[in-house]
Amino acid sequence: MKLYHKLLLYQNKLLQPYVRLLFWLITGITYLASVALLIGVVYEHGFPLSLEEVNRLNSLYQVVWIIFLIDVTLHVLLEYRKVKRNYRKLAWTLSWLLYLTLIPVIFNRPEENGVVLQIWSFLDGKFYHIILLLLFSLLNLSNGLVRLLGRRTNPSLILAVSFLSIILIGMGLLMLPRCTINGISWVDALFVSTSAVCVTGLTPVDVSTTFTTGGLIIIILLIQIGGLGVMTLTSFFAMFFMGNTSLYNQLVVRDMVSSNSLSSLLSTLLYILGFTLVIEGVGMVAIWFSIQGTLGMSFEEELAFSAFHSISAFCNAGFSTLTGNLGNPMVMTGHNWLYISVSFLIILGGIGFPILVNFKDIALYHLGRVWKFICTRRFGRYRKQHLYNLNTKIVLVVTFLLLLVGTLAIAVFEWNASFAGMPVVDKWTHAFFNAACPRTAGFNSIELTTFSVQTILVYMLLMWIGGAAQSTAGGIKVNAFAVMVLNLRAILLGSDRVEVFGRELSHDSIRRSNATAVLSLVVLFCFIFTLSIWEPDISLLALTFECISALSTVGSSLNTTALLGDDSKLLVSALMFIGRVGLITLVMGIVKQKKHLKYHYPSDNIIIN
Repeated sequence: MKLYHKLLLYQNKLLQPYVRLLFWLITGITYLASVALLIGVVYEHGFPLSLEEVNRLNSLYQVVWIIFLIDVTLHVLLEYRKVKRNYRKLAWTLSWLLYLTLIPVIFNRPEENGVVLQIWSFLDGKFYHIILLLLFSLLNLSNGLVRLLGRRTNPSLILAVSFLSIILIGMGLLMLPRCTINGISWVDALFVSTSAVCVTGLTPVDVSTTFTTGGLIIIILLIQIGGLGVMTLTSFFAMFFMGNTSLYNQLVVRDMVSSNSLSSLLSTLLYILGFTLVIEGVGMVAIWFSIQGTLGMSFEEELAFSAFHSISAFCNAGFSTLTGNLGNPMVMTGHNWLYISVSFLIILGGIGFPILVNFKDIALYHLGRVWKFICTRRFGRYRKQHLYNLNTKIVLVVTFLLLLVGTLAIAVFEWNASFAGMPVVDKWTHAFFNAACPRTAGFNSIELTTFSVQTILVYMLLMWIGGAAQSTAGGIKVNAFAVMVLNLRAILLGSDRVEVFGRELSHDSIRRSNATAVLSLVVLFCFIFTLSIWEPDISLLALTFECISALSTVGSSLNTTALLGDDSKLLVSALMFIGRVGLITLVMGIVKQKKHLKYHYPSDNIIIN
């Protein structure tokens, strides 16, 4: 018996290197097959095809199907214990669904009509095969991206490359013949794709007259991916289906989504996706009620319009299917509820997912107290303190103040100017709407070129500040702005610490906030300076407004975007990319990080003032 165990152990050691090599090869082939499948599906739906091309694509799908079957079978046979430990129930379900596609291969088509024939036809159908293969492809690519984190690859660099990859893919999709009405140049396609993924809203072309329904679907998908974040989606997909990943992976993803602990990581990802779907669904219904039967659309067109604008608003993208954005004459009168609904979607998207999760915790706490009172006729003796965390308090207070000041300022400067002739209710509605939109949304109800210089300056300040951290908004973020203001207040009062709401802010928070603001101003100066050389015929105010809008991923423009040359469009595209990925994140991904030193130099003071 001992000899048998030794022989078995020897064989395992002998075969293990070959098994690892086999899995390495099949994993690489599976990645290539996943990419090939996605390209094939895009080609099939993006170009008019001949019969020969259809047959070639069907052959490609069959080869990919065989590769996925081999991959799943080898993992189950050679690594069953590992697969059993790592796979979640959904991954097992997908594997069994893949094996069900063998039924039409093994058994002939039933001759009699009935349920058996319907099941056989469904399993043999192209729709079932393609959907299943697409799920496997996305799962494989997501796992591949998450595995890069396990190799200690710089997370900031992975984030930047992920956004860049989606932008390039989006550019290719938007250039497909079936996505545009009369075609589009690669520069404009790259610009629109960057604007969608970076949830900006700037566009050199009229979206409604340039893109077909397929093109608009691609744009809204790019907006949704960009709003949620590439790593958020891929991490969720990998963890939800595959289960446990490496500890390093979970730590990186936890920092990306601001989860409290590793145990709540998957639930945090679920909350992010859940909040997104619920809020966008409610917003879709609210928008539909506001436009029902007023725009001359069919029921399906009204739902599509509502869904597009709900996603665009919550993701702070600013894209619209109407010519002239939301300043189109069809919605300018009698649609105040539309503007209010879009405004609140913008605000909810801009306050950040950690705050939405905090709201959920507060709501559950109060519901628990009410339920306990119903059951016992008395509340608990001790009430939980600090329901709102410091980040939530700061963001809510600053957001409220910015909306209030912005609404009042715009109302004062435009009451008898661009708002002249409107009813009082409409004036306040448009003032509130145009105060919410600079929070990186980019919608507009009034032509911005008709605004006074004072309103434009207020707009630029609101755009530069932006929304909250860990949100769909851009800008330097209200968190950083609040920390800088509090730091200034502490200096003016002669205090050696920065305090707010009974808490002392950490030195690291102050340093990062100041660095973000300074870096933002430096980048803006460089880009504005360059554009002023390349575009001498455009006013400096318009170029400054365009650059702030691009860096803060706002999407508002003084009708400047379409006037830019191709080189300037590429420059503004780069500015949108920098703004979405994050200045600090992008620099940290490029610059080699300095190790923590265990010594300190003698401190000294620099003469200031």
